[in-house]
Amino acid sequence: MNYQISLQVNGETQSCVSETSLPELLQQLGFNPRLVAVEYNGEILHRQFWSETKIQNSD
Repeated sequence: MNYQISLQVNGETQSCVSETSLPELLQQLGFNPRLVAVEYNGEILHRQFWSETKIQNSD
């Protein structure tokens, strides 16, 4: 079941639908994936894992 969740992006609260993939989220927010680093649950997430990472509640 997908539902709206809140997350922090560059210190600002954003929202997305749960189970959104990380590349989809970056695109929705207007970020160029080649120019960003992603911290996910307190750790830097390597690009090789971006496509398999789904944003979920409590992440």
